[in-house]
Amino acid sequence: MEVIDINTWKRKQHYDHFRTLKDPYFGISFPVDVSKAYDFAKTHDVSFFGKYMHDCMKAINDVDELKLRIKDNQVVKYETINVSATLMRSDLTFGFSYIEFDKELDKFLEHIISEKNRIETTGALFPLRNDLECIHCSAMPWVNFSGHKEPISGHEDSIPKLAFSKAVKDFEGRLMMNVSINVNHALVDGYHVGLFAEKFQHYLNK
Repeated sequence: MEVIDINTWKRKQHYDHFRTLKDPYFGISFPVDVSKAYDFAKTHDVSFFGKYMHDCMKAINDVDELKLRIKDNQVVKYETINVSATLMRSDLTFGFSYIEFDKELDKFLEHIISEKNRIETTGALFPLRNDLECIHCSAMPWVNFSGHKEPISGHEDSIPKLAFSKAVKDFEGRLMMNVSINVNHALVDGYHVGLFAEKFQHYLNK
């Protein structure tokens, strides 16, 4: 973990301004082409959710601003960001997971399976690990949403929050999925969200 010197940070004025707002988060939704990721998942008999989530996390970990958090009145940057995703049980409730990121897809998929089994068998809402070294996200494959709003805790929060819509084919036959991302503007700007979107699409195409 690296502590950012706020006094010499080029975003000090932005940080000081947005941190005073009641709700410093901003959010956008954008489409990504998941055609190749879906084909890869089907060809290799792996989870489509796991495949695109891995591509998402590679993109998250490529953007330093998405690795920044506010902790104990300091701005810190974590080396690796993991994912706390909502995972559904067979009874249609869900639990919060904590899936450790790994650059290798096979190992990442193993971590997802382990968390799914834990959530299914324990009935617990919260994960065993709960910290700032993650993003929060939800998959909603039942609806092709074009906008999304996250619940607000009322406490200072700096963790990026994402949601993934149903994937549907467009008029050109591409399989498209909408992605919603909400970030704390004290740490992240529109440019950084755009950079994440580009990198996410890049990994989905590989």
